[in-house]
Amino acid sequence: MSLLVVGLSHRTAPVSLLERASLTVDAKVKLLHDTLAAEPAAEGTVLATCNRIELYADVDKFHAGVAELSTLLAQHSGVGLDELTPYLYVHYEDRAVHHLFSVACGLDSMVVGEGQILGQIKDALATGQEQHTAGRLLNDLFQQALRVGKRAHSETGIDRAGQSLVTFGLEQLAGGTGAAEVGAWAAGKRALVIGAGSMSSLAAATLARAGVAEIAVANRTPARAERLVEILTQPGAGTRVAARAVEMVAVGDEMAKADIVVSCTGATGLVLTGNDVETALRARGDGNGGTEQSPMYLLDLAMPRDIDAAVHRIPGARLVDIESLAAASADAPMASDVDQVRDLVSDEVAAFGAAQRAATITPTVVALRAMAADVVAGEIARLDGRLPGLDAKQRAEITQTVRRVVDKLLHAPTVRVKELAGEPGGAGYADALRTLFDLDPGTVASVSRADLNDGDVKNRGRV
Repeated sequence: MSLLVVGLSHRTAPVSLLERASLTVDAKVKLLHDTLAAEPAAEGTVLATCNRIELYADVDKFHAGVAELSTLLAQHSGVGLDELTPYLYVHYEDRAVHHLFSVACGLDSMVVGEGQILGQIKDALATGQEQHTAGRLLNDLFQQALRVGKRAHSETGIDRAGQSLVTFGLEQLAGGTGAAEVGAWAAGKRALVIGAGSMSSLAAATLARAGVAEIAVANRTPARAERLVEILTQPGAGTRVAARAVEMVAVGDEMAKADIVVSCTGATGLVLTGNDVETALRARGDGNGGTEQSPMYLLDLAMPRDIDAAVHRIPGARLVDIESLAAASADAPMASDVDQVRDLVSDEVAAFGAAQRAATITPTVVALRAMAADVVAGEIARLDGRLPGLDAKQRAEITQTVRRVVDKLLHAPTVRVKELAGEPGGAGYADALRTLFDLDPGTVASVSRADLNDGDVKNRGRV
């Protein structure tokens, strides 16, 4: 079996297509189960964010796997296969590992170095585990990707190469490139945050730290909005912001009071239309239609979009959305630390590949040792028949001697074959070992299945 990833991202597809291809929670779950039902795939998980959709699978046939995974992505995204195919990318085996590790480090993000992708990778793994679609390979792969991403942020200066999408978006609104500029722009303003998920919560916390005077939080589930308000205002939060939860039906009224509007919900349709924004601007009533003296700043972090793109053309409104962020990030400066992270990724890919190749030999080695133990047991039983007069001490000493001889004979070749199996092209050593010792394929397969089941139990919940 081999690792395959088929996907599309902001690097290969226009934002408008990514928007249409976005997956609901139910669609992700259905996609995972249909992936396992497909003949070429033994396990799978999906990484879906606001600017990428990637399906990872362990497949036994490359071409059949690519065709099947591409078809499944088209079916569940609702975008026709003919339209989707030109924007899809395919990575296989080590290239697939390299891709995920690069994604985990923020090298493939819209804003290089952003750290939010780690949480999204963690969620993708958790979903695969909960749905029992992620097996040994994907558990190992995604857990290692999380460790590699954390290494990149702790051991290099990749954080200096970029920021989170939230921070980058606020910088675009503020017209600055740092916390000081954002702070000067945000100080004393009133903000409305629509949504209470991870991205909206991060936006609210960032605005609070930047110095906004007030934050209103609207969410379809009032309890989640209230919980976010509690977090923002709890002692030790380090801010003095006044925060309150509001009903979604009050969003129009709240917009008329707000200077900054951030929206990131899971809605499949628009949350704010151009008419909604125009109405709020008129309601501000500053004598000039609310267009010049008190502009409204809007940040749309949702995919598909929450705020109508027509808002870009409304006087007095300044909208930054995923599409404009993609255009702005193309010219973002790259820190020299990026090269260090790329070296780290290359080293980690090589180590992961070696570990996976070495692991493939383990069931064969276990089966070989089990066969040797059976041979020893059989010879000792035969010895008992020939020398029935042996006392217990003599029998134990002979048994131990025979076992030591067998262990010493097997030790060097099994250690060496594991080392060789870890090298590129080392997969053939397992086949050679099975052939030389005439090992029963069924025994090897049963060891593999038992090892996989144990690994799934051990990996469950490990991130």
